[in-house]
Amino acid sequence: MIGKNTIKQIKSLSQKKYRQKEKLFLVEGDKNIQELLHSNYNVVQLYATKSFLEENRIQKNKATLIIETTEEHIRKASLLKNPQRSLALCTIPPSPPLPQKLKGLSLYLDGIQNPGNLGTLIRICDWFGISELFCSTDTADLYNPKVIQSTMGSFCRVSVSYLPFEHILDIAKNSNIPIWGTFLNGKNIYTQHLPAEALLIVGNEGSGIRKSVEEQIENKLTIPSFALENHGAESLNAAVATGIICAEFRRKQIFPS
Repeated sequence: MIGKNTIKQIKSLSQKKYRQKEKLFLVEGDKNIQELLHSNYNVVQLYATKSFLEENRIQKNKATLIIETTEEHIRKASLLKNPQRSLALCTIPPSPPLPQKLKGLSLYLDGIQNPGNLGTLIRICDWFGISELFCSTDTADLYNPKVIQSTMGSFCRVSVSYLPFEHILDIAKNSNIPIWGTFLNGKNIYTQHLPAEALLIVGNEGSGIRKSVEEQIENKLTIPSFALENHGAESLNAAVATGIICAEFRRKQIFPS
């Protein structure tokens, strides 16, 4: 059973102010929960059906409190339209320490607002072996339930840090790593030499990279449109574009021109 007070607490975690007050965040969905239970996150309360608990054989040390409940009770507490068999409350950990130097390909998100986009970008980092993601302070909150849901468990493997651009710029300069950015009027990504080490800036969904950040970007990239007769979409979704660009950076590592 999930009591009324607990349901009220779970619902409140949709808002950042209550997540900060409680120092808790919500994880829903069987895939996310399975990944969570193999991570270093502190699971305070795990609510799951009998079938989920039997299938996953959860060790007692993986959660402070494990409560068997029904799908009906999970549905009452859930923020999802189609809840599954489990949900958990977890402690928000301290911010991860910033690296002194950058290595390989790194991403900085400049004002990404859509939680679904942020979650997908975290999945993209996970897929392409980018273990650290850097975000401007006005980027969507990692612990927004919609972000967590969109990551499909990748939030457990990608470290996310929030910091002003000036700070990541200093780290990039100290690392002697070039800065690249995505623009509508940049150079064709398919004709450029892409280095193995770079800091890639991804801009806001509507307004792109802000002017103060653009001034620091040495290399501007674009993904050319192949629309028939030049009639097509004006731009790509930020996460889709980032996935294409990360794939091209990785491809150039394997097949350097």
